[in-house]
Amino acid sequence: MTTPYNAAPSGNPSLTNGSGAAAIFSAGVGCFVLAVLAILADKSALIQRSLVFYKPTGPLSGVTTVAILVWLVTWAILEWSWRKKTLPAGRINAIALALLVLSLILTFPPVGDLF
Repeated sequence: MTTPYNAAPSGNPSLTNGSGAAAIFSAGVGCFVLAVLAILADKSALIQRSLVFYKPTGPLSGVTTVAILVWLVTWAILEWSWRKKTLPAGRINAIALALLVLSLILTFPPVGDLF
């Protein structure tokens, strides 16, 4: 007796989506942190000075570097804790999309100037 090509053998765990969910959610968090840091660096002289990692680019170098570090650390932590889990993908995707849309809105100059 043979099993169909796409049938999973019994005893194997079902597929999980935790790794993908971690990647998607951490991307949303990274985008949001980028937008918040961009606004903070624009409005606060102290934060602006502390985010200058490379003088020719000014605080933008620190904003992007910190946002990338937050994204990677968030991804690593969530990957480690979600890798063997099956999570509600719709909810995680919706939250990540909401963070991305909020990030775009916050980086739009008239909105950013409100703060």
